[in-house]
Amino acid sequence: MSAFAAVMTGRGVGAIATIQLIGDAAEAILVGVFRRADDKPLELTAGRILLGHMIDSDEVVDQVTVGCESPGVFVVHCHGNPLIVERIMGLLQRHGAELIAAEQLLAKTLVAEPSLDSIAAEAKLALTTVKTIAGAEILVHQIESGLSARVRQWQRQLGEVPLSQVCAEAEQILKNSEPARLIISGCVIALIGPPNTGKSTLLNTLAGREKAIVTDIPGTTRDWVSAEIHIPPLAATIIDTAGIDPMLPDGIDRTAQNRTMHVLEQADVVLLVLDVTQPDSQLDQSLADRLADRRVVTVLNKCDLLGALEAKSLPAPLGDSIRVSARQGTGIDELIQAIHGVCGLFKRDFLVPVAFTNRQCEELKRLERSASVSEAAAIIEELLCGSPEV
Repeated sequence: MSAFAAVMTGRGVGAIATIQLIGDAAEAILVGVFRRADDKPLELTAGRILLGHMIDSDEVVDQVTVGCESPGVFVVHCHGNPLIVERIMGLLQRHGAELIAAEQLLAKTLVAEPSLDSIAAEAKLALTTVKTIAGAEILVHQIESGLSARVRQWQRQLGEVPLSQVCAEAEQILKNSEPARLIISGCVIALIGPPNTGKSTLLNTLAGREKAIVTDIPGTTRDWVSAEIHIPPLAATIIDTAGIDPMLPDGIDRTAQNRTMHVLEQADVVLLVLDVTQPDSQLDQSLADRLADRRVVTVLNKCDLLGALEAKSLPAPLGDSIRVSARQGTGIDELIQAIHGVCGLFKRDFLVPVAFTNRQCEELKRLERSASVSEAAAIIEELLCGSPEV
């Protein structure tokens, strides 16, 4: 006999908090801690919602409602004060419930739900951490009309349609999936460039508040500073990094630049920030080489000042260039459009089948390379019925 309990609502003070309790011992636990307001027997049958109190040694903890969603699956709605929530969770634990995270409990619930395939279960799990409304719409679409439906179609039609068609469709889904991933999970944008090009000012402008120290002294930023920004449909973490100067000796500044390179490698999008008042020699060739084949927007900053730097003098692989004045806030709308462009978000319909977990991507890559109908059938079965990625 076991039971698991988790707080399903976000942390902090709220009007109402939701606690879910599941397991074959869940009902027995509720019998020990819950009393109906009318003192009638509990009758915890599916579909019933009961008003009453959580009781701890004859002391009322809180007035709550208890709903029975299905046998062994109960939802407790209590007041959102964190102290009340913590006390109820402690009460459930003392009566035998194991306390787990909301994502873990949801995974246990979904895996036990026979009507859901693995893709649908993963979509419902992903909805607990999705970054944007647009991302939620993409995930909801995958449950019945997106990836889940396409894989079931392959399962029905495999052998009736050419294997090459299935492989090509898998390839197209993978192409659609990367920009969709950025919308679902959020993206990391790194501000990279030489010292004193205005990276910190640009961070502050994009964040809409002072996050980074701004001075005229080159090399002020020695460690990265980050801020959360929302540029629909993207939620992004934007990171200001130490300026890159290959002539620096070993020491604190060199360590900071090594951290900058680490951030660069992890970033989904790189904003290469250059100073239009300085010559094109400010850009080190080794940095330009590192940016090849990356999502890059070159930001020509300080355009409110006189300067001779032109985009045509820069190496070709540096992507689109946008002229901005981070200090005055000009060119920011164009910069955001350029970020959307390198992320592949322009004129794209995302209510199509997409992969949104590593498991799905790996299986689709295998399907894309499959050499026989029997191999493809096994991969499709694994997509639908394999262990969901938690």
